[in-house]
Amino acid sequence: KKNKPLSLPILNIETNEKISFSFDDLDGDLKKYFYTIIHCSSEWKKSELFESEYINGFYEKEITNYKFSFNTLQKYTHYTFDFPDNNLKPILSGNYIFKIYEEGKSDNPIILHRFMVLENKVNIESNVKRATLFSDRKTKHEIDFLIKTFDLEIRNPYSEIKVNLIQNNNDNNSIKNLRPIFIKKNQLIYDYEDINTISANNEFRYFDFKSLRYHSERIKDIKNDSTHNHVFLFTDKKRTFNQYSISPDINGKFIIKNQEGWDASTESDYAFVYFTLNSEKINYGDIFIIGALSSWQLNNDYKMKYNYSKKAYEASIFLKQGYYNYMYALNDTVTKQIDISYIEGSHYQTRNTYQIYVYYNKTGEKYDRLIGFNEIISSELF
Repeated sequence: KKNKPLSLPILNIETNEKISFSFDDLDGDLKKYFYTIIHCSSEWKKSELFESEYINGFYEKEITNYKFSFNTLQKYTHYTFDFPDNNLKPILSGNYIFKIYEEGKSDNPIILHRFMVLENKVNIESNVKRATLFSDRKTKHEIDFLIKTFDLEIRNPYSEIKVNLIQNNNDNNSIKNLRPIFIKKNQLIYDYEDINTISANNEFRYFDFKSLRYHSERIKDIKNDSTHNHVFLFTDKKRTFNQYSISPDINGKFIIKNQEGWDASTESDYAFVYFTLNSEKINYGDIFIIGALSSWQLNNDYKMKYNYSKKAYEASIFLKQGYYNYMYALNDTVTKQIDISYIEGSHYQTRNTYQIYVYYNKTGEKYDRLIGFNEIISSELF
């Protein structure tokens, strides 16, 4: 949200809230960029709606607000816009995608990024606790909740209501399409002991290179040449069997910041950040660096390569100055799962943020409305 850099991009349709969207073009020149929005289902697939059914105004908008980088090795052009705009507004609630593209190239977007529009129709009461089942007590969180539907006309809650439960805005290990275990008058109760549990994992690793002059706690070395900055992190180790250790984090997010500049958006430089993870070679999957910095995706730019002489995984990622959280994830080719706990371990004491999204697809309608949202933190489970 605008002026809230750590918030989720979710708008209440009944308020004047805005989202600030920004990106850098590393060519450093000036291009004509446009954006539009795409309405999606609760599963993030394009809905059956026509643009005229969910957009008020024009169907695309030129991005006219830009600035050139100042006093940086990496030259770039910083583009930004606030949404919604008087000429392009969403009419309906639900999941949406921003599509950013160059003029005349709408079929070849440079950015696709998610956001949500909410209409508050229900109330959600939730609770995070240690898993009930003995086998999960040490490693998982259980999220119990109930939904108060008030006077909302729901004929069949089992087919018309969908609930997605997500940890730290990471869609990879989310629980989708939860159905109520009980229905009591105007209350839908989700009080399971198994299917509503998620591996708690561990506190996030972090590094801080808001300054390229001074070494912060996790920075081993900083170098620069005529073209780029290079930031070397201390070597990381597996935490699979370590005891839980409390550590402050921002649950996988990042903040763009420059200690020596006034405007972080245009005075923050870029650097190659070098990661090293001591580990044996894994033959049934690949290791990725994930977090908000990778949009929680298994992107090849964040895939690590194994160095046999060092017996370690290595990667370099081109990032803008700031403070970052991250974790190492195994993309297990046998189980077809993304396993964070393989490297990071999993502890019930871990502090996570959980998001609960409630979707309503009324019989006869052709789209999923987002009618409820709740966020809860597991902060006192010791």
